[in-house]
Amino acid sequence: MGRREQRENIFQLLFMTEFNDGEAMNEQQRLYLEGIEDLKEKDRIYIQEKFQKINEKIPQLDERLNETSKGWKTSRMNKVDLTILRLAFYEILWDEDVPQSVAINEAVELAKKYSSDEAPAFINGVLGKIASA
Repeated sequence: MGRREQRENIFQLLFMTEFNDGEAMNEQQRLYLEGIEDLKEKDRIYIQEKFQKINEKIPQLDERLNETSKGWKTSRMNKVDLTILRLAFYEILWDEDVPQSVAINEAVELAKKYSSDEAPAFINGVLGKIASA
């Protein structure tokens, strides 16, 4: 499984946290991972660990996003865009294996696939501000 596919699975798990918490999310995560065909153990571990790391930093990520995205607080953002921003922002700040430009590009690609027509430009703009700060 490539990094793009891993990232997409992490995105989907993060999105689920908007609707599930605690034990329910643990069960959803287990079911989700079981549903991935031919999931290799190393991919499962990578997805679970990165999901957990991002999930733990959501309060910090949201605080920084609120500081950066003037006029668009996280409480007003659509959940898909917010999830994409959290994932990319985590990669920019804390994932040394992912170059900043790759994190931004991958976020824009996720927005093209999962969000509205306006989302890629919005995502790119917010992440561009974060990256230049």
